[in-house]
Amino acid sequence: MTTHTKPNYDRPLFNLHNVSSTPVIVESIDLVRWRDIYFLRARSKGGAAGLVMIHEGSHFLTAMLKEKVLPFFVGRDARDLESMIDEIYVYKWNYKYAGSAFWTTVAWVEAALFDLLGKASGKSIGDLLGGRKRDQVPVYVSSLIRETTAEEEVEWVGQRIEQTKAKAVKLKIGGRLSRNADASPGRTERLLALARKAWGSSMKIYIDANGSYDAQYAIDIAKLLKEHNVAFFEEPCPFEDLDTTKAVADALDMPVAGGEQDASLPRFEYMARNRVVDILQPDMLYNGGFIRNHRTNVIAEHYGLPLTPHSPYLGPRQALTTHFCASLPKLPIEMEYAAALPKQPMDWYGPQIEVKDGMVAVPTGPGLGIEFLPEVVSGLKVVD
Repeated sequence: MTTHTKPNYDRPLFNLHNVSSTPVIVESIDLVRWRDIYFLRARSKGGAAGLVMIHEGSHFLTAMLKEKVLPFFVGRDARDLESMIDEIYVYKWNYKYAGSAFWTTVAWVEAALFDLLGKASGKSIGDLLGGRKRDQVPVYVSSLIRETTAEEEVEWVGQRIEQTKAKAVKLKIGGRLSRNADASPGRTERLLALARKAWGSSMKIYIDANGSYDAQYAIDIAKLLKEHNVAFFEEPCPFEDLDTTKAVADALDMPVAGGEQDASLPRFEYMARNRVVDILQPDMLYNGGFIRNHRTNVIAEHYGLPLTPHSPYLGPRQALTTHFCASLPKLPIEMEYAAALPKQPMDWYGPQIEVKDGMVAVPTGPGLGIEFLPEVVSGLKVVD
């Protein structure tokens, strides 16, 4: 039930000092790569190491990461990670650059340090985040493209549904911030009809417009979505325009979802308090990682809204979302899982983050629960 009091989402949520009776001092955090894959490697003075994959290929955020983020964490006690996530905002006037780009670099470091803490303590990240609430997480298969024809999309996504046995799927409609234009003429109408016919009435279908419409056009499109029993309508209007999005949410009895592009906790609080959307969708990276996303969940719970993270990542990066979803008190909507396949085999880590019978098993090993092959670890080179 909505209240007029604001949630205290800035309060400490986890007691990471329980992890170790002695400080876990961060000796170094290095940007490293193996082949064309980039990682962050964190080491403690006690000899523990954390390693997290961050991206493939060169990345435009490298300068921000190395100059304005990494130096802050070196020499600090990793058990103080919650307070450090707040303090990094002020360090080197980072608040002047705040947004999804900045918070993505913070999320990378946070993941490396959580992996470090987990390796030092023998605990998984789910355990560090208040305890794992579930051993498996249900997924919805998420298509990331709209450049296909309706026929190609239903065929391709249908193959992934068959492979994963997922019971929910998300499709792209519109043209992406396209001012009411479709990706190709008639694609949306044909896609919805073909998808429902191919997958039957039991398949949950979610729809993402990526801000393609103004309010009236979105409301009109929603009538078509309702005909095909769509379960939620994501980003019907440009994400920056909260008034327009709220107008759509107010007009529909279908839930409107949003928050993927947001990286401000006060903004999430405003969105929840004013029912700009019905479902909050913070991104695991854009919103700054585990701690800030758990704080967003405090906001969601306070106002009685469901939260499901936006996180269509592949390979070992999916472990972040999996641990987050496993540690949520409630998981009202499935975890997003990319329908896309990696460009190259990711057989150099384990256990593989794979969907079986519509579920992903939560890694149980220390930290992220991910181990990289010896050839990866020994072949890491520091990026200057």
